[in-house]
Amino acid sequence: MSFGQGVVADLKIQGNTRTRTHFIKKLSNVKPGSTLDSTMIQKDIERLIRLPSVSHAYFQVFATVEEGMYNVVYGIEENFTIIPFANIFTSNNDEFAFRVGLQEFNFLGQNVTLGAFYQYDVFSSYGLNVRAPYLFSKNFGLALNYQDLTTQEPVFLEDGIAQYKYRNESFEILGLFEPNYKHRFELGINLFTEDYDYLFGITDPNVPQQLSVDKLLYKFIYNYDGITYYYQYLDGFRSSLNVQYVISTSDQLPEFWIGFNDFSYFKRVGKRGNWASRLRLGLAGNLDTPFAPFAVDNNLNIRGAGNTIDRGTAAIVLNTEYRYAVVDGDWFSLQANIFVDGGSWRNPGGDFGDFADDQNLRIYPGIGVRFIHKRIFNAIFRIDYGHGITNSASRGVVFGIGQYF
Repeated sequence: MSFGQGVVADLKIQGNTRTRTHFIKKLSNVKPGSTLDSTMIQKDIERLIRLPSVSHAYFQVFATVEEGMYNVVYGIEENFTIIPFANIFTSNNDEFAFRVGLQEFNFLGQNVTLGAFYQYDVFSSYGLNVRAPYLFSKNFGLALNYQDLTTQEPVFLEDGIAQYKYRNESFEILGLFEPNYKHRFELGINLFTEDYDYLFGITDPNVPQQLSVDKLLYKFIYNYDGITYYYQYLDGFRSSLNVQYVISTSDQLPEFWIGFNDFSYFKRVGKRGNWASRLRLGLAGNLDTPFAPFAVDNNLNIRGAGNTIDRGTAAIVLNTEYRYAVVDGDWFSLQANIFVDGGSWRNPGGDFGDFADDQNLRIYPGIGVRFIHKRIFNAIFRIDYGHGITNSASRGVVFGIGQYF
């Protein structure tokens, strides 16, 4: 669509009730007096669709009585953005854990996220977060996170498994930079304390039964988003890189680095089908420690596997699934899915040959269902059942809000 050498007389916003008009105009590249450019308008629409407060957006162009002057109208279909969430996960080992919380994704009508959660995973945990990606301008923002996580964690020793009470209390500050709607950078620091207290299981004279360590973490995140969004349907490629360097005050838990990248690919299949895949490649400093950073976990990577059943210093994980909308109405969609989650890990202090060890390989096919409200941001209630087909496999159900990936 081309508009020749027209000029924008005015930019009007309609359909928004909770999202402030001046905020939408601040994010828009089209301004009164600018050249009427269809490419620029389309970029604005794609950026608006990515906002948590917007479920869909469109534009209209009207000629004014003055020759060569046009009014541009952006139409907004808003999401409801005060969202409770819950993640519940079980396995055939009678493990049960959950996380519940509440998030507002459009605080003050400017797409500021406020959130809080409570988690039970043998012990109680909680967290608070504020994310204001457009606090300073349409390109610069800030995020603050506090969490106090306490869980029962397996520590894999040479002669067996020890169970520890693990606590991580942290405060994080991140600077946010978004040069355009496809690229986002985050850079910041995290101050945290880790506590390990032995509960039961195997012991090792070389592994302490009680440990408390203060740490400083430097974090860099880069996200590329080339997805075309149409309600719950996704099409395109997305990549997320997360690199961290941790400085420690203890030789028992020395400094280390960790990095991982999630490559996600989505393909529309017909009118109601969606194929989705995620490949995670992760690598960390190869310390021979029972406290390795990459975990095999129900709620992170392998549905049905259980809660933190193994650890490693490198990881390859592939999740792939086919989603089909059995029902797709104006505001509600019922999606069924079939999936396969698979992955392998490098043992602490091991080598890359560990990826081929059948003791490290996990493959879990499964089925699931999604209940989707198309007018509420991220209002996707999911239930997945995964059944392992590799060594020492388990099976289990994972409940959650939002797609698994």
